[in-house]
Amino acid sequence: MTVGVQPSPIRVVVAKAGLDGHDRGAKVVARALRDAGMEVIYTGVHQTPEQVVETALQEDVDAVGLSILSGAHNHLFPRIAELMKQKGLKDVLLFGGGIIPDADLPFLKERGVDRIFPPGATFDEITTYLREAVGRRRH
Repeated sequence: MTVGVQPSPIRVVVAKAGLDGHDRGAKVVARALRDAGMEVIYTGVHQTPEQVVETALQEDVDAVGLSILSGAHNHLFPRIAELMKQKGLKDVLLFGGGIIPDADLPFLKERGVDRIFPPGATFDEITTYLREAVGRRRH
């Protein structure tokens, strides 16, 4: 019997960028991802886009998840996506959640955001998405 190599765990940065200090949701999602077997790096609150991307680069992550409740999503997501491109993180998923109007979703998608989870999204939805999306990018 041949023993296969186990794939490395999915590594995710969970970040709170900008002035938004409400981090309970981000912490709960980070815990759920850890409980699902993922390696999670939580940046804490008040991170700049540059800090978020630098953490993603240093930690060699598969995905960056932003929690935004401040209304700054149309600025922060595109800025982080652009910095990720500049740093060569083209294979790293950018996703997020928070209070983001449906009308803004096409704008964010066009600028590199892979998926937005609205309030009420389940942990199962988020973990399934990450497993499938990262799996596609790894193969």
